Amino acid sequence: MLALSRFLSVHATGVVVGTAILTLFFPHVFDWVRGNTQTVILGIIMLTMGLTLTAQDFKILARRPLDIFIGACAQFIIMPGVAWLLVHVFHLEPALAIGILLVGCCPGGVSSNIMSYLCRGDVAYSVGMTCASTMLAPVMTPFLMKQTAGEIIAIDAVGMFRGILFVTVLPVALGCLLNHLFSGRKCFPTLQGLMPGISVVCLAFIVGGVISTVHADLMREGLRLFLWTFCVVFLHNGLGYLLGWCSGELVRFNTAKKRTIAIEVGMQNAGLATVLAARFFAAQPLAVLPCAISCAWHSISGTILSGLFLKWELRHAPATGKEQPAEAPATDDHPTP
Repeated sequence: MLALSRFLSVHATGVVVGTAILTLFFPHVFDWVRGNTQTVILGIIMLTMGLTLTAQDFKILARRPLDIFIGACAQFIIMPGVAWLLVHVFHLEPALAIGILLVGCCPGGVSSNIMSYLCRGDVAYSVGMTCASTMLAPVMTPFLMKQTAGEIIAIDAVGMFRGILFVTVLPVALGCLLNHLFSGRKCFPTLQGLMPGISVVCLAFIVGGVISTVHADLMREGLRLFLWTFCVVFLHNGLGYLLGWCSGELVRFNTAKKRTIAIEVGMQNAGLATVLAARFFAAQPLAVLPCAISCAWHSISGTILSGLFLKWELRHAPATGKEQPAEAPATDDHPTP
């Protein structure tokens, strides 16, 4: 089971994309991923995140408040702002506009920590940013949706606050509590080792459920609808990476932290956006399409970007015959700019 979990986590992109393709040909396979079932599945994903967090991870929030503040500002200014700009530049129909705005207003994705590790970023900072944006999401996501999408459709900000609280913060808190209570048990590391695989499977289920929901519209509109939506998702994600890096450059972060903030800003919790779109905007079924495409594409682009970051480092490392280590994360004793 541990080997299977490692395989799934390494090949997460292929699993998610493969599930989407499978659902296009066999749409009824994931008909069961609807409503409360979809919400529970996302809750399991967030629970897996909580089970891997420790008290040390949350201490980062207190030890590096300025870094976390900068990251949170970049997260909740850049992505909603870029989404709003794209909606107006592309003159998106209301359903697609709601979907891309929802992706932009959600917190950072849980797989961003893995991408930061792969590209030798500041993993501690990545975990801190993910924790901060997830805890802020119940307030920030409804507020930002009210500001950016309020002119398109009525936003149930209070209901969205409760929904995000129950589907993100509470499962993460429960996972952290279980980690604190049972981390000394011999079987607990094995359970933690299974979490990445479970998370990938759950994300694949959500994507399959979304494709199943919009299958009729996709078949009717065909390639044009998919490519148009993908173009917007591609630009939203790519500009998030670019402006995230620029924000790190602006405050003179070191290279590891610039890589991390770029990935954290660009990769969104599209699974959460998918659940919120299905629950609060059911009258606009196509709103889930940008969220579903983002689920798959953010994993693909994050893998590509982390690989490019790593290749750049290895290519420009001093010619000593050995790979250079990643820059060490900042600590209280040895702060870095």
